[in-house]
Formats: sequence, C-alpha cells, structure tokens
Amino acid sequence: MCGLAGVWVSQSEDLSSLRARVEAMSKAIAHRGPDDSGVWSSLTEGVCLGHRRLSILDLSERGHQPMEAPDGDWCLVFNGEIYNFEALRGELEPFWSFRSDSDTEVFLAAIATWGVKEACERSVGMFAFGAWSERDKRLWLGRDRLGKKPLYYSQLGGMLQFASELRAFRFPSGSPRLDQTALAGYLRFRAVQGECSILEGIQRLPPGCLLSFDGPEEPPRRTVYWSIDEVVRNGQRYPLPASGPFLEELDRLLTDAVKLRMVADVPVGLFLSGGVDSSLVGAYMQEAASESIRSFSIGFDEPGFDESSDARAVAQYLGTVHTEHRFTSSDARALVPEMAEVFDEPFSDVAQLPALLLARRSREDVKVCLSGDGGDEPFLGYRQHARFAEVSKRELVPTPIRRFAGDALRSVAALTRGPRKDPLYRFAARVADEPTMAYRAMTSFWSAEGVPMRGGPWSDPALTLLSSGTAPRDPWLLGSYVDHLTYLPDVVLVKVDRTTMRAGLEARSPLLDHRIVEHAWRAPSELKRRGAGKWPLRELLHRRVPRALVDRPKAGFDVPVGLWLRGPLREWSESLLNEARLAREGLFATGHIREMWRSHLSGTRDYSQQLWTVLMFQSWNERRLRSSG
Repeated sequence: MCGLAGVWVSQSEDLSSLRARVEAMSKAIAHRGPDDSGVWSSLTEGVCLGHRRLSILDLSERGHQPMEAPDGDWCLVFNGEIYNFEALRGELEPFWSFRSDSDTEVFLAAIATWGVKEACERSVGMFAFGAWSERDKRLWLGRDRLGKKPLYYSQLGGMLQFASELRAFRFPSGSPRLDQTALAGYLRFRAVQGECSILEGIQRLPPGCLLSFDGPEEPPRRTVYWSIDEVVRNGQRYPLPASGPFLEELDRLLTDAVKLRMVADVPVGLFLSGGVDSSLVGAYMQEAASESIRSFSIGFDEPGFDESSDARAVAQYLGTVHTEHRFTSSDARALVPEMAEVFDEPFSDVAQLPALLLARRSREDVKVCLSGDGGDEPFLGYRQHARFAEVSKRELVPTPIRRFAGDALRSVAALTRGPRKDPLYRFAARVADEPTMAYRAMTSFWSAEGVPMRGGPWSDPALTLLSSGTAPRDPWLLGSYVDHLTYLPDVVLVKVDRTTMRAGLEARSPLLDHRIVEHAWRAPSELKRRGAGKWPLRELLHRRVPRALVDRPKAGFDVPVGLWLRGPLREWSESLLNEARLAREGLFATGHIREMWRSHLSGTRDYSQQLWTVLMFQSWNERRLRSSG
C-alpha cells in the first residue's frame, strides 16, 4: 500500500530539475508511504516516476520502488496488493529470476511476461500503478477492478502527470480552476462523481481500466479489462438457480478471499462493527487463524447512535482480542479541521470522522485491517434498494401519465422558494424519469435543478457511466448496479482509502474480491433479498454465529452530526456559512444556505446531511485558496 507520482514532459528538461519535481510530488503524499521512498528517471525520455512505500510484504530493501526489470525494459510504481501473488509467482518462475518476496515484483514479472492487460486480468487484488516500457517508449496507467486504489492524471502544458492524490500535482501557472459540474455532483452525492476531479483538467482513471500513452501530449488509448457492465450481462446470460450449489461456492470463495488477505509480514486485524458483513469476515478470519485475531470497533456517547455493544458481543463469541474506542464530540471538534487535508477533495460522508479515529487507534496495534465493506452492493443490503423497488411500482402507471405528473411537479417546484423546492424536484424525478436517473434522484441530497449553486441545472457527472444500456430491469438489481458504478468507488472506497492511508494503515476488503462480486451477480434477486436481505451472507454467518447476535435491522454507520452542528461544531460551522463570506465567494445561493442553517439550528428541520456537504466544501476550498495564495 503506497503512493505514486510521475511525469512525462515533451520538451527537454534538466534531469535534476525533473527528478526534483517528482520528489516534491512524492513528498506531498508521504503519508501514504512513510517507510521508504524512491525516484527513477528514463535515460532517453523525459519520464520520471516516484514512489512512497508502506511496507507490508517483504519489508527488506528488495521491495524498494520504483522497481526496474533486470533487462531495463520495464519500470513500475505500484500501490496495493496482489493477493494471489504466490500462485502467480509459481507460474512465472520459469521466465523470471525473482530477487524479492514482494508481490510488486510478481506484478512486474507478469507485465513483462504476459503484457499489461493479461497481468491485470490474472491478478486478484487492489491496485493502481504506473509502468514505463523503455523499449516501446510507452507509459501505462492502471487501476483495479472495483476502484479500491485511486489514480489521477492530467495532460496540461505539454506535461503528463499522474498521482495517487490531487495534492501531488504541480502546475507552473498555479492550480487549475474549480470544475463547476464536479462541484454540483459532489453536492448532490457527497463525493466527486465519475471520471472528473474537483479541478478542471485533472481526471480520475475509472476502475477496471488501463490507459497507454505514446507521448505526454498524445491522447491515451483506453482498455477496459473488467467492468461491472460485463458482469451484469454475464449474470443475466448465465443465471444460477435459487437452489443448488450457489451457497457452497460462495462459502469456498469467501474462505479463499479471507485467507489471501490475511497474508502479510506485519500484524493483521479486523474492523468489527457487529453487523453482518464485518462479523462474517471476522468468523472466516478466526477459522483461518492459528490464534485469536485482533478486532477493533468504535462507539458513541450519544444515545441511539452507539452500537459498540453489538461488536463486543460478536467479538466475545468469536474469541477475538477486542479493542473498543469511544468517539466523542471533543474528537469531532478536533478532527473536523483535518478533513480537507485528509481527503484532498471535497468529501462529506459524515462517517469520515469516526473512520479516521478508528484507523489511527487500530494502527497502534496492527498495520493491516480487514473490513466488511462491499457486502451491501452485490447482495442488496442497502435500505434504498428496497425503497426503490417499492417506488418502482409506478411502472404500472402509463409513461405519458407519469411524465405529465412529473412536469406538473417541476412547475410547482420552480415557483417555490428556498430549501422546500428541492424535495419537489427530486420527487418529480422519481415519478417521471427513466429508472436509472430516478434511482439517482432518490439517493441524492439535491436535484439537478435544486443544487444551491449559482447557475444550473447541472448534469450528472456520472451520466456517461450510467447510460450504457446495461442497467437491469429488476429495480432491486438496478439499484445495486448504480451503486457499483457510483456510490461504491466514489464514496465508500474513497473514505476507506483516505482515512486508513492517513493513518499508515492498509485496509483489505474480502467481500470485494471480484470473484465474489461476479458470483453474486449470477444469483437471482429474490435469493439475495430473502428474509431481512443479504440472505446468502446471513446464511453463511448463521452457520458460525448465533442468529440472536447478528439478526438486527441494518443501522449503517450513523453519526450524530445533526446534534454536533447545533452544539460543539456550531461556531466552526457559522464561520464557514457566514452570510457575508458566502456572498463574497459567489459560489452558492446565499439565501438558500442561510435558510437551511437557521431551520436546522432551530430544530424545525434536520438539514445536517445537506449542510455537511457545504461545510466540507467550504473547509476544503479555504485550504485550497490558502495554499494557492
């Protein structure tokens, strides 16, 4: 688990200044790899690669990066883990003389032997990488199938840059401007969406995708080696029956996925919430371990939000060595100013605060933690999946009638003032829009017309991803499909990556093994939603943990941010939502935001989620303007 950076310049540049540029880029993401660093440059081209290392496998200098092939043809910078590296190494040993025990060298050997695309296809893991071929004079960028590890790139000013985080980019003329469409997408969905970043001219590499560049100003060739669209199509072509071997094959896949992710040369633990997913991972971990595993949870002092007793009960039954941390309003007050620095782009899932504290506390005892992330998307675990299925009964109403009703609601919304107009716009979208966009409207904080920004309406930055024609007709599966493309890589995995990497901790997610995702999509939706939902995972868990300990309504990672905004975070919030400041900055509809703030403070309405998105942006933008000034 590491940080990457690199440049390719079209004009000749002094080698020492080029290396200094990349060293500065790498230093900006030093938190991602505090154990080691390195820089490599081509002897014939203006290419320079930088790396920061968090040592997990082969802690010796033999795992140092950038890593060069013995014949000098390939140089690799790699972030992540190849979990099946031992099996791949066995296949590659006839073609490669290994010098280390690291999975990075296995991936380098795979690229040199099989090519970049096949190396990715044969790897089970999470990764982002940059690979330079000296022979072909070609730079490759790649990202894992589900988007666990980040990678950004830009081609501005005759220079190609790539890095793990935005903070690493360097531009002679200063930072690019804000991308207004990206900002609107962030406000609607809590995180920047699709392939854009919050800054114009810097893009995100999509999951399951490779880019190859023949020059720093040449347009890249794109190769998709894995996509959820293809997984969905295969699931529809080759469905599995509701009865039969589905569960036993899932059991086998989970056993293997957990065992592979427990391989490390450092201590390994578990994030345990006490819910179905993390409890299931913990049960498989304990079965595979020769001694009690370490588990970590977090609780709250506020009544109605604390579920730490659930985690404690599961830990006691499994026999883990359990550590419980409390998250207080004082912790919130201390951590809030850090969020802009930690995430480096606007991000507003309120669980980001306790997630960071949990990562830091866990890092005191372990260097790797497994998590239960990824169980809800393929196994229909979110409450919105059921809500959307219920809403979708509107299909029984003829399309012209739905569209007429939607247009009428939009007309009413346009005449409404203040925050109350947006629920009408979102309801109109749920009534009248095609199913994919209706689901997006249901899961957004604001509609395209109601985003409290000057200008608009704003298009959905993820629209290209969502218009492939692959979306399933089954409303349960449609919600799952959209979440795979958007909520999972843009919110869930960003939160996990940034908080754990800030703490120098590696997070691994067995339920996001691509083989499990593919298997889950071959099951009929009625199997997955049986009972309380996520039936296959629950059934496997019930074989290992008593039902009474884990059969509870899904609560999610609820955080009492609404209470904190009226209490310990009020002063901080007021400074960012100051009327004069909002008017001076000119980005938001000042009256709209201020009315929401007053309503929330009075207790008339709970606007905590919407306000949190504005606050996190304001905090991030304050940091951006300060650093650029």
